[in-house]
Amino acid sequence: MAPLAGHSLLLISLLGILAVDCFTRGQENSTLIFTKENTIRNCSCSADIRDCDYSLANLQCSCKTILPFAVERTSYNGRLTIWFTDTSALSLLLNFTLVQDLKLSLCSTNTLPAEYLAICGLKRLRINTEAKHPSSEQSLIIHNGGDREPRDKPPPSHTGCQTCVYVSFLDMALFNRESSLKSFSIDNVAGMANNFPYFSYFKTFPILGNKSYVVTFIY
Repeated sequence: MAPLAGHSLLLISLLGILAVDCFTRGQENSTLIFTKENTIRNCSCSADIRDCDYSLANLQCSCKTILPFAVERTSYNGRLTIWFTDTSALSLLLNFTLVQDLKLSLCSTNTLPAEYLAICGLKRLRINTEAKHPSSEQSLIIHNGGDREPRDKPPPSHTGCQTCVYVSFLDMALFNRESSLKSFSIDNVAGMANNFPYFSYFKTFPILGNKSYVVTFIY
């Protein structure tokens, strides 16, 4: 019986190691970006950090400092959280950037201007305005990627430019209000710059041609 018991213990140990390994592989770090003292901190976090707790983020996450002029346009397939105090850094980080799961946390009582951010491929948005209003976090599902497909969809690509088929316009003034998060979408919008001439920065982004897009306004 002793050899059998030994084999059982070995089997249990191996199963335990495999379970831990699978659990570790299943966990994906989330990205946290926050601005502080004219610098940008880009962090990879294995666990959620309490909003606007800069000290805890520096302690528990792996962070690096990025100067504003060195910010490069990229894409985020996982969860992205941004803590901000004004809209200047958000424009650098988010305008026409591919982000699927985004959380924005206002970490100041500043009144934000009525500006729009254009975000590509947004599926879920969460906002937290606790620093300004004593309200709970709000969440909004934009699309699931398969319910609405625009005509003339570009071929699949790994680059953010080619995958900007869903464009969400986020009204930053919503952070000044205590109302619920709302949105409405327009399908098959062709000629983005012609349909929305007041958004002058369209001309600086060649990704927006005469294809068809799904446009969502969040307010």
